[in-house]
Amino acid sequence: MLRILIIDDEANIRNMISNIINGYCNSAKVIGQAGSVREGIEKIALLDPDLVLLDVKMGDGTGFDLLEKIEKISFKTIFITAYQEFAIKAIKFSALDYILKPVDPDELIKAVNDAAKTIEESQTAQLEYLRHNLVVQNIQDKKIMLKTTESMYVVPVQNICCCVADGGYTRFHTGDGKKILVSKPLSEYEDLFSDCNFFRVHKSYLVNLHKINCFRKIDGGYLLMEGEIKVPVASRKREQLLELLEKFTE
Repeated sequence: MLRILIIDDEANIRNMISNIINGYCNSAKVIGQAGSVREGIEKIALLDPDLVLLDVKMGDGTGFDLLEKIEKISFKTIFITAYQEFAIKAIKFSALDYILKPVDPDELIKAVNDAAKTIEESQTAQLEYLRHNLVVQNIQDKKIMLKTTESMYVVPVQNICCCVADGGYTRFHTGDGKKILVSKPLSEYEDLFSDCNFFRVHKSYLVNLHKINCFRKIDGGYLLMEGEIKVPVASRKREQLLELLEKFTE
């Protein structure tokens, strides 16, 4: 059952949306309402919804202000707006959809049902990914789920060439040429891959030792990975890296 929180500063709109969802969306249930940015933040923390129907303009700020104040967003968002131009910005915040005011009941029902389907598919993929990792014996046969703002990828660990710090984000380079940007720091993956033959050769680079083609001593020293990816090696990491590479070739 999709648990929905409605955040809009007009009570009549909140009540109308709630009545439509509870009356016509069998896979969803409204668990709460909020009439402002401040109250919305409080209700999100209290109720932990799966989906938030979020008004763009409210008396004490915007829906975007609300999202920016939440440290970790664990819910999907559908924006409610009277302004078409907000749709572009909504996409940047990874909204599933947006609904224009005045709210069309059919559009609302479709958006909620689509959200329920998307979340269900995501949960199914997560369970399959977990099930796989529980039964595999070889560390390199494990898979990891990488979530971007637009998609969700299940990637075999052995197919990752390197992970690159990009501010507070991490960019994954895979053996088939994909670049996947996720909103977690590199340090989190350094811990996660500690037993998967990955090594942090530089403050901004974590590499799969199985994907190294060669180490070149010129230009301060760098690795050439599969796919012609060039990775710098910090001087303080060079000796340890060479020792690890020697073990791989024994």
